[in-house]
Amino acid sequence: MKPGPPPTPLHLKLMRGNPGKRRPKPEPEPTVPPSCPEPPSFITGYAADLWWETAPELHRLHLLTRIDVPALAAYCHAYGQWRLAAETLTRMQANDPVMNAQLIRTKFGDAAANPLVSIARKHAADMIKFANEFGLTAAARSRLAAGGVTPPSPPSKFAGLISDGTVLPMMMKRTSPPDAS
Repeated sequence: MKPGPPPTPLHLKLMRGNPGKRRPKPEPEPTVPPSCPEPPSFITGYAADLWWETAPELHRLHLLTRIDVPALAAYCHAYGQWRLAAETLTRMQANDPVMNAQLIRTKFGDAAANPLVSIARKHAADMIKFANEFGLTAAARSRLAAGGVTPPSPPSKFAGLISDGTVLPMMMKRTSPPDAS
């Protein structure tokens, strides 16, 4: 694999705009199904709720094809697992006002880091990685908007000087009267 950032899909390049005006290289594109794909059977609970919030919008933007279903399912699954771990931690924190469930007591009576903390952190990191793939974070959307349409700038005082490579006549102020010769 080549070093550097991963290649950007053609559809996202087109959404960002084409400031260089170079013709983009055609890429094989999977067809977008006529309706939003159904979630896989293992996507249940919170993950299914997120699927039905996210998938229709991604489908509308032509960012969700049948090939993308596993990646979106992984995103939704990570969300479901993160949400369960976070809710369990919240319940544990209510019973532990001193340490906020960051530490637990082992079977030997020693203090140890609560594994739910690392589980929640891991699934949150997975969610962010998958969300970036679909442009679901603010940073990913700003990268899309950064290359998109820019607001028109006010016309410059030199705006009429050059047009399509030809020089247009310019009115000059005369400081002396023209010669009568």
